[in-house]
Amino acid sequence: MNSKLQFLGETGILLSSDLAKYPFLPESAEEIKRLDFKIEDVLEPNYASILDRAEKRIVEALTSNPPEVSYDPSADVNVEILSFPMAIVLASATASDYIKRRYALAEARRAYNLLKIESEEKVIEVAKRFGWRIRLASIEIGLEKFDFALHFIDYLKSATTLFHEKGWKLVNRLVVRGEVYLSKQDVARLLQEEIRRHIELKIDPKMRSLIPEGIIKRADSLKMMYAEKIKEEPLTIEGLASPDIEVNLFPPCVRGLYEAALSGRHIPHIGRFTLTSFLLNIGIDPNFIVDLFRKSADFNERMTRYQIEHIAGQRGSRTKYIPPKCDTLQTHGLCPGMDELCRRIKHPLTYYLRRKRRRVSGA
Repeated sequence: MNSKLQFLGETGILLSSDLAKYPFLPESAEEIKRLDFKIEDVLEPNYASILDRAEKRIVEALTSNPPEVSYDPSADVNVEILSFPMAIVLASATASDYIKRRYALAEARRAYNLLKIESEEKVIEVAKRFGWRIRLASIEIGLEKFDFALHFIDYLKSATTLFHEKGWKLVNRLVVRGEVYLSKQDVARLLQEEIRRHIELKIDPKMRSLIPEGIIKRADSLKMMYAEKIKEEPLTIEGLASPDIEVNLFPPCVRGLYEAALSGRHIPHIGRFTLTSFLLNIGIDPNFIVDLFRKSADFNERMTRYQIEHIAGQRGSRTKYIPPKCDTLQTHGLCPGMDELCRRIKHPLTYYLRRKRRRVSGA
């Protein structure tokens, strides 16, 4: 590789090898800026390895389950660091929301698995890059061991997408003088969410018009090669066995979840359960529900199908589940706001049945 692409090696406590592990850190961007490395440079033969690795990062995100970018400690540090921003450029050039979400999740999962075995000091360094107020706090209470104390405001900000899991709710955490006590694994999991959001924000389809044609062709080829996985076409409920089922009859909570699934946005576990059980109970084919979740960044067909069949009563206890009541959905923050009918009912299925009855009667 061209000698101009030699990183300084240390940026405080972080070494160049750390930047290869966590290339989303601001120090990596500063080093790239210092090197005066430009996007078009990767089209030169000397830098082919950077573009190849950038493409491989995205391919790994699309093909691994769960999605995760690989880490090889013996890999060329320069290539690892420089291939990350190039992967961002490639993902942006595809203008695919699915690739954007899938790649961000894959990089975040890689960081999570590395941070779990990282030294506490370096975990803190990574956390501080996201503005966290965090410190070492090695204590044991009963069988629980805590490694860090995090300011509760930073905890609330970072754990927002995890609150559907009971264990992440603040009431179930040890909080002392405004600090939440956490294990290293907990901190790594919270950082995974921070990193995922950070990378998603960096991938911008509007960049496509500014990207060199050679990279655009590479991105289009990548998108075409994995078109079956990406499945950009919108899903509808046309052609199902029950053509009289209409989305406009759904209660606001379920309609919001349905639209989120269509666009591939993140849905918490209880949201997926609510949507799945609702659709099953109004007669939607389980195969359609599998396809509905296909655009999710963490989609795993085998697991998704198993969970849907379990909710449908086709596996396990053979019990067919119904959606949670309205007050439960409100507790979990899944109620986007009640309309007039919502105020008179207590269950989303009741809402749908009443709306359907009105439509049939013409009332």
